Amino acid sequence: MSAADQALFSYGTLQLPEVQRATFGRLLAGTPDVLTGFRRIMIEIDDPDVRDASGIATHPALVADPDAPPIPGQVFDVTNAELAAADVYESANYRRITVTLMSGRSAWVYIRA
Repeated sequence: MSAADQALFSYGTLQLPEVQRATFGRLLAGTPDVLTGFRRIMIEIDDPDVRDASGIATHPALVADPDAPPIPGQVFDVTNAELAAADVYESANYRRITVTLMSGRSAWVYIRA
């Protein structure tokens, strides 16, 4: 397996063990961190594979909002292949961007498409 050299911040379903097993084939060890500058909203998920993996029809998503309260989550170290698998899981509902977390660490995060 290649090196887990990508940081991925999760504030939602990617923290669920069943989603991690379905998406990455393993459980991820995370580190707590916080994201600012966004607020959480809930969106309806149309992709049946994503709904099946999470067991949930509505998922959180982020939209830019500089006045929103900080969003806690987990940072996972993943490989490029795992990041590509996360892109498939997040589907057309999200887009991936780079952010700087409260810890100062740079990470990928999925926001509303």
